Amino acid sequence: MSELRRMNNAFGIGVIKLNAENINESEILIPAKKQELDWNTIEILLKKNDNFKEFLEIVKGDITLGKIANKNNYDKVKSDEEFKKHVREKGILE
Repeated sequence: MSELRRMNNAFGIGVIKLNAENINESEILIPAKKQELDWNTIEILLKKNDNFKEFLEIVKGDITLGKIANKNNYDKVKSDEEFKKHVREKGILE
C-alpha cells in the first residue's frame, strides 16, 4: 500500500479493490486526483521500464494530434458480460 500511495502522490493514480463477483460492490481504496506530474519519478520509470517509455511516446503523440491515433494502444472498456467472461477465463472467478 505504501508504494501505491507513493504512486498516488506522484501521479494521482487511484486504486480500486475490485469485487469480481459483483462489480458494483468494488471499493475505492485510494481516490485518483488531478495534479502536476512528478518529473523525477517519471525519469526514474523511463530509465527502468522500456514499456513505460513506449507508452509515454504513444500518449504524447495522441496529445499532439488531439485525438487517439490507434485505439489498440489502450485497454478496451469491457461491458458487464465481457467482464464476467474475462474474470472466469483468467481464473479470477470460477
